[in-house]
Amino acid sequence: MKPYQVTTKINLSEINTKEVIENATKKLKKNRKKLSKLQDTMYAEGKYAVLICLQGMDTSGKDSLIREVFKDVNAQGVEVHSFKVPTELELSHNYLWRHYIALPEKGKIGIFNRTHYENVLVTRVHPEYVFSENIPTVKSLEDLNDEFYNKRMEEINNFEQQIANNGTIVLKFFLNLSKNEQKNRLLRRLKLKEKNWKFSPGDLKERQLWEKYQFCYQELLNKTSTENAPWFVIPADDKTTARLIVSDIIVETLQKLDFKEPELPEKYKIEIGNYKKQLESE
Repeated sequence: MKPYQVTTKINLSEINTKEVIENATKKLKKNRKKLSKLQDTMYAEGKYAVLICLQGMDTSGKDSLIREVFKDVNAQGVEVHSFKVPTELELSHNYLWRHYIALPEKGKIGIFNRTHYENVLVTRVHPEYVFSENIPTVKSLEDLNDEFYNKRMEEINNFEQQIANNGTIVLKFFLNLSKNEQKNRLLRRLKLKEKNWKFSPGDLKERQLWEKYQFCYQELLNKTSTENAPWFVIPADDKTTARLIVSDIIVETLQKLDFKEPELPEKYKIEIGNYKKQLESE
């Protein structure tokens, strides 16, 4: 975990975006089985929930990572939420409300595909979006300054600390994609007919803002990676390796919690023989 975890101030431009691990597919398959068993035990114990947060530039592989890492986990034990443009109802509440109500219940794994960090990311690149929130103190673009976003990041830290205090394990992954690899993936969407549906002209407009997004990502990674809600910067140019690294971190984290399946109460244990006889005599 340590090579990828943000524990000190980082510079994204100095971090490698590509890593290739041998036999990654085979190793990932083993991790999926471990994760399935861990979730089953976590559900039976009923003390913890897990929140997986995924962020990354367009084409960084968030959707396929969810599919490949969690495909062996009981479908009832995983909940995926993809946060897009806020609805009218969501905008009538504070910006964290829709994330609070989507949190996983104890025993389950919740996955936020794009997360509450969009509120200090896309809204920082496009500050005019904040006007739709109707915040009394925001009257002009000048109000959406560094102080505003630093305060939001502090609020997000408090939000994550609160849920961690109550049994939610928070793991946050930034899929670190190179600009050149994004170009190749966008071209692939255009060249392969079966992939055309994934392409949007808006992807090219956002690509022109690459440096702004990198700055905002670096800011939030440096200011919101905490002991109870750490960020991990995952090299994402090779999708298979990225999936393996994420699965390694999740499995390693959950194994440290030493989940235990609840035992049958003693008064029922001593009657197991009678219960068996009752069923076998039918």
